[in-house]
Amino acid sequence: MHDLAAEIALAPAFHDCDPMQVVWHGNYFKYFELARCALLQRHDYDYPQMQQSGYLWPVVDARVKYIRPLRYQQPLRVQARIVEWENRLKIAYGIFDAGSGEQLTRAHTIQVAVAADSGEMQYLCPPILWQKLGVAAP
Repeated sequence: MHDLAAEIALAPAFHDCDPMQVVWHGNYFKYFELARCALLQRHDYDYPQMQQSGYLWPVVDARVKYIRPLRYQQPLRVQARIVEWENRLKIAYGIFDAGSGEQLTRAHTIQVAVAADSGEMQYLCPPILWQKLGVAAP
């Protein structure tokens, strides 16, 4: 089985912060998306490949636990890991201080497969996902 995780490094930009130089809570989702795309690209199944395979993958649920604030120019590591792929695509995230390794944020998103031609939600993830991830079909 392939490694179902990816990690990116970043430091929050000034425009991501509020007047107290703390990252605005909504910008965390941008960081999750960057890590998610890095993970999907690793498996050659990023959004363009998803659409080419005939499926759309909307996010239907997102949860975040803000443990400690992210600050302007703080060196960070953002991890994304696929934790479910049978009936839905669930990706867990962690944001860590790059220096200390302290976990600052914990989150997950859930995406479902939708047939692009009919708009119908799929109750099992399509086999193309399992092929791309290198996992056995259920």
